[in-house]
Amino acid sequence: MKNKLCCIFVLQLLVLSFCSCEKAQTKNVESKPNIIFILADDLGYGDVSSYNEDSKIQTAHIDKLASEGVLFTDAHTSSAVCTPTRYGILTGRYNWRSTLKKHVLKGYSEALIASDRTTIAGFLKTNGYATAGIGKWHLGWDWADIEKGKDSVDFSKKIKNGPTTNGFDYWYGFNGSLDMPPYVWVENNQPTMVPTEFTIGAGRQAMWRKGLTSDDFVHEQILPDITKRSVDFINKNAHGDQPFFLYMPLPAPHTPILPTDQFKGKSGLENPYGDFVLMVDWVVGEIMGALEKQGIADNTIVVFTSDNGCSPRANFSQLATKNHDPSDEFRGHKADIFEGGHRVPFIVRWPSKIQSGKSNQLVCTTDFFATTVDILKSSLSDDTAEDSYSFLSSLGAESSFPKRESIVHHSINGSFAYRKGDYKAIFCPGSGGWSFPRPNDKAIDSLPKFQLYNLNNDIGEEHNLLNEQPELFEQYRKELSAIVSNGRSTEGEIQKNDGPETWPQLSWMIDQK
Repeated sequence: MKNKLCCIFVLQLLVLSFCSCEKAQTKNVESKPNIIFILADDLGYGDVSSYNEDSKIQTAHIDKLASEGVLFTDAHTSSAVCTPTRYGILTGRYNWRSTLKKHVLKGYSEALIASDRTTIAGFLKTNGYATAGIGKWHLGWDWADIEKGKDSVDFSKKIKNGPTTNGFDYWYGFNGSLDMPPYVWVENNQPTMVPTEFTIGAGRQAMWRKGLTSDDFVHEQILPDITKRSVDFINKNAHGDQPFFLYMPLPAPHTPILPTDQFKGKSGLENPYGDFVLMVDWVVGEIMGALEKQGIADNTIVVFTSDNGCSPRANFSQLATKNHDPSDEFRGHKADIFEGGHRVPFIVRWPSKIQSGKSNQLVCTTDFFATTVDILKSSLSDDTAEDSYSFLSSLGAESSFPKRESIVHHSINGSFAYRKGDYKAIFCPGSGGWSFPRPNDKAIDSLPKFQLYNLNNDIGEEHNLLNEQPELFEQYRKELSAIVSNGRSTEGEIQKNDGPETWPQLSWMIDQK
């Protein structure tokens, strides 16, 4: 009898154990993925060796990420410069719909994102995620007493309308680019130290503008500091009660170009830019190492991209002597309406759900929002992420969302371009940015007012087809006009753009007939 009772007891334990394991496995399968979005700053398409076989910079960690995920070859930022692209990533909305119609914000600039606008961080927070942002904000926030002028800012007081107002549970970073004062860390809403000294970076590539700098803000150590904070966040939240979203907007390889001693000379290009790119690659390795150490790499979505093309501060002419081109085969660079201004590396890794490979699906950085919504099997209200399409089906996963078929490009001076299929219509006579012919160059006067290129056989944007295919250009003009006027490019109720209904860069919307 005793033996029989023992057998029954053991059998019950086995059944309970099996059920517990099954529930644990079911919970693991159904659990929401962690999400990490790594945003490099001014990294060119041709700087990543998995994108450019001729790249003289061997980005081993990014390449490994690409080999284990999906590498997109036709991915673009919503703008050719920093602030606007960041706005688009976080809101899923084209940047020019905001009040910022051209250029970028500065370190003392006020908040750009409207307080009632839903961001990707806010969406994920309401869906049970712990949300954190660590790095370069560059979307403005309101310093204490800023209304009295930047010289009257009280750094002992909390900021307002910053990242924590926009859906982030935790924030650690700075307001502008790494070359824009003030140079002050802000943790959540509180500056970590009151700046008392003025610093300035020397040299063209190592330059930062003169400005107030706190003692704990060391330019050369900013990237390592961001990396350490991010790894600490991963370690702390790896096995918590909530999935996490970590937004990592890096300040590199943007100026000041400051590789640490560990990376100086490592690229072999005799140019600190190449060394700084390798430091960005190191950051990716550190993040992946932390995920693997915690055993959560398979069910963590890692997205890696750049906010625009490479800046001319990289010294293109010197890099050319080493046979390296940050823009690869594309025309132009950062700030331009040409492909080199906005075509970027874009890699997505999620081993538990997607297989590795390449995709030529047209993608915009605004699409991160809708893709995340798609992954979580949720939906969007009409006034949220108006220009975001899901690329989940391009990852080989099931999706009911429509794919992106066209995209609007935007340059630093507010010029527009519209891409659909193989063709790209540009609504300005030159680059709209920093490469020749620049907006104020005399050569502009002798150029056609608009441009039309077939990117399938003219990826360098050299042969203007405007006079050969005027009907197609007119079709694109009308389609773009509707996208601008409707306040959205996705299906849904018509929305309003922020600011004036028209602005100077929209002169092309007038009927050209």
